[in-house]
Amino acid sequence: MPEEHSQTVMAVDELQAIIQRCQILEEADFKGEDFNLFQVAGQKCLEDGYAAQLLEVIQNEKNKVIIKNMGWNLISPLVRCIFMYKQEDDKREHCLRILDQLAQLCNPKELFLGLLEQIEQTSGEQVCQTVMLLLQPLQTVLLNLQNKKAYSVGLSLAMIMNQLTPLPVPYTKQQIQEDKLGLCQCCNAVVDFAKPFVNEVVKNMEKSSEYNDMELKEELKKFCMQSLKYPLLTAQLEQLEGIEEHPFRHFATEIIDILWNIGELTPLVFVHHKGKSPQWENQEFADIERKNSADSLACLSYLMFVQHFGIECFPVVFSPSYLLLCNMTHIEVLLKRTEESVLSKGLDLFESCLLRMEDNSLLHHYLELRDFINVPQDLVKIMTLCPMEHMRKKSLHILQLFIDKFDTEGKYTLFRCLLKTSNHAGVEGYIIKNIKDQIHLALMKESDNIWFTGHHLIALLDLVLSLPEGAETDLLQNSDRIMASLNLLRYLVIKDCESDNQTGVWTTLGKIEQNFLKPLRVGLNMSKAHYEAEIKNKKENRKEAQSSNTVCSVTVSGEKMPAMTTGMQLQVLHSALFTFDLIESVLARVEELIEVKTKAVMDENS
Repeated sequence: MPEEHSQTVMAVDELQAIIQRCQILEEADFKGEDFNLFQVAGQKCLEDGYAAQLLEVIQNEKNKVIIKNMGWNLISPLVRCIFMYKQEDDKREHCLRILDQLAQLCNPKELFLGLLEQIEQTSGEQVCQTVMLLLQPLQTVLLNLQNKKAYSVGLSLAMIMNQLTPLPVPYTKQQIQEDKLGLCQCCNAVVDFAKPFVNEVVKNMEKSSEYNDMELKEELKKFCMQSLKYPLLTAQLEQLEGIEEHPFRHFATEIIDILWNIGELTPLVFVHHKGKSPQWENQEFADIERKNSADSLACLSYLMFVQHFGIECFPVVFSPSYLLLCNMTHIEVLLKRTEESVLSKGLDLFESCLLRMEDNSLLHHYLELRDFINVPQDLVKIMTLCPMEHMRKKSLHILQLFIDKFDTEGKYTLFRCLLKTSNHAGVEGYIIKNIKDQIHLALMKESDNIWFTGHHLIALLDLVLSLPEGAETDLLQNSDRIMASLNLLRYLVIKDCESDNQTGVWTTLGKIEQNFLKPLRVGLNMSKAHYEAEIKNKKENRKEAQSSNTVCSVTVSGEKMPAMTTGMQLQVLHSALFTFDLIESVLARVEELIEVKTKAVMDENS
């Protein structure tokens, strides 16, 4: 015990000795050596558990000047000790009081740098704890700063957000409730940290309509943009049952409020129409800035138009088609991403914009804009490549909504575009079914429709009623498209009399037979013969395969299938033959209808 007591006395005595030596010096006479000795002695007091004695030294009025100049050096050991002690430990409470005192007494500039350095050095699981611990002293220091305040606030917010960004964003209900790393709590604490600076901007704007101190406003706007990209872009923002106050929904509301209060919300929502962007000499920086900004603005639109955060601030004078126009850039940004949390926001935003519109109200002129062509192509990629079934289904539903909103010329143009670009038989089959529906409406005389009758339709049928590689076309891979095309042709032959020829199909029948029906018949005969030979071959070798239990691979439509037994291979081959039989039966029906109708007209004319 005596030895332990002597160490206590040594640590505190050393500190007292330095304090007494510095008390008699003028502020300007403090040397580097004094700073070092004070830091070492103070750190020793903290590490040896004598925070109470150190607190007394700091609170002593006589030591005010010393603490003002040297106290910031204690930040690093102080933070270490706070994390070392348990929540209920008195020593931890003393350390927290020391931190509070330093925030009040130290030179703001020096302490600011010390706090920022501490935040910068933290990593992993301690990031949120460290940030939340230092937010209050950092706020106090920033409010006391006389010079470069806006710059310092911006630097603090950027540093904090950069440290948080590598952390995974809780997504499921359980992850949000657990908040394992403290990110949900930390994000909302950062907003509270920013509020006094937001209030300062608001007060200055109220004092003068020509508010010139734009620096602080700009820094707060940057913070909001960074927050929109992370964590909000990847966060789960739907209402969750059992969570009374969803932390990310609360955070989103606060960010929207800041933007509204500093007068930046409406300009940001329509930013891409202003054509303003920061000028960078370095092109790489410019590209990064543009991408970050695009992500943030897309998230902002989602928050407003899907989750309705801040929508009450918005004028209701905008037409649904104008809102769609404004959001197409954002929708494209979101649909280009592969993460479910971001992709779903893009689909929801697109759906929300389309549901505001009346069917057939979107003018075909919009398809002259790049986004209106790119976005449906992105939907097609999701429909055909996305591994998540619910996303594929939702994309298909939204594509149909998009088609429904266009006027007839718009639908016509969109169909042509998708037939040329989708490169997927299933999608092409779906578009051909839509073409059939539009022709049906035109023939029912529901509207004066020149785009799905006559010469416009013939141009479209040239795309539809053809085989990509003639008789050599892979019929199995293209079966969806071929079946849709045959069904369309069957419909045209039944519904449009040769004497009326509203669709123009009878005029172009020779071309259809040459480019589609004849090569299809040849291709079917070749394919069936090939697959029947394969089946015969497999059956002959089956005994061999069964005795040796052979497992081999088979290639279907250019795709190598997984290793299969002979029985499995035969099943695949029979399934292919069934598809060919199905195509052949519809083809035979079409040929029969053409023959009957042609004969009837010839009989009438004779």
